[in-house]
Amino acid sequence: MRVPSNADVSHGDLSLIRTLIVVPCLDEAKTIEPLLRKLDQQRSSASDMIVVADGGSKDGTQEIVLRVAQELPNVALMHNAKRIQSAAINLAVQRFGAEFEYLIRIDAHGDYPDDYCRTLLQEAVSLEADSIVVGMETVGFGLFQRATAAAQNSKLGNGGSKHRAGGGGEWVDHGHHALIRIFAFQAVGGYDESFSHNEDAELDFRLRQSGFRIWMTGKTYMTYYPRSTASALFRQYLGYGRGRAKNLLKHRSIPKIRQAIPLAVAPVVIGAVLAVLYWWAAIPLVVWAVACLGYGVWMAVGQNNPLGPLAAVSAMIMHFAWSAGFWLELIGIKSRRRA
Repeated sequence: MRVPSNADVSHGDLSLIRTLIVVPCLDEAKTIEPLLRKLDQQRSSASDMIVVADGGSKDGTQEIVLRVAQELPNVALMHNAKRIQSAAINLAVQRFGAEFEYLIRIDAHGDYPDDYCRTLLQEAVSLEADSIVVGMETVGFGLFQRATAAAQNSKLGNGGSKHRAGGGGEWVDHGHHALIRIFAFQAVGGYDESFSHNEDAELDFRLRQSGFRIWMTGKTYMTYYPRSTASALFRQYLGYGRGRAKNLLKHRSIPKIRQAIPLAVAPVVIGAVLAVLYWWAAIPLVVWAVACLGYGVWMAVGQNNPLGPLAAVSAMIMHFAWSAGFWLELIGIKSRRRA
């Protein structure tokens, strides 16, 4: 297949590129149909394929996809027996990847601008990038979800992560996965399916080690809807912490400062139990809590966001869960689900 030249792309001719769009999902009956119809409008070529990799939905998602597939061309439903996203993408590339040049990964739990896929392709071809990553804007609806969104959009919740804080227009080590050249994806072996979380950062590490380049675009982004309950948020970040620890152990790398600081949270919380014997053992916990709540008050006053204090609580849940997950993985305590 001829790779389009920069001149081709500058004139908007993306029809020469064949793209595989993969949507891993599980129980997304409320959002899957409008998402598929939006993706259908974004195809740069009639031969582009949309694959929904379903992990065993029980809410009617599969039936909706099959119905939509009868109306729209090149839409397929694929069963993902392993359920996790990394396995879904790998399986889709194994079955269909030989026919396509680029892979676009879509999160069924998010939303995208109308020109999302085209912008990714434009950036990939014009910059000769092997991977395009995007910034993420988090949006909520209910009270807790809105507070969590505010936390995740702030430095208190994201630690200044580039793909959380916005920006773009630079070569990076990691970002929220959007587009990957299938040749690069296959060259490094795809996602490591032993990772239920943090599989994107782990793959990015291998891409960079192999000399592939990752570009964070500032021309498009995705909208993400966070967990709507404290328990679901805790479980999610517990998994993120485990994934980060597993990544560091696998590649013997050192965590960045913004990742290292939250590691102290779980030991601080556990250490506070000693306050029944030594009052000063509670000081680190109090300092952390006051710092978080103080940031929340600053959000309420300085940013005119009344959800600031509750956002601080969401951030504390995220900090503690991430730290606990990291240490549990580090010392070898497996989760029930993985067991």
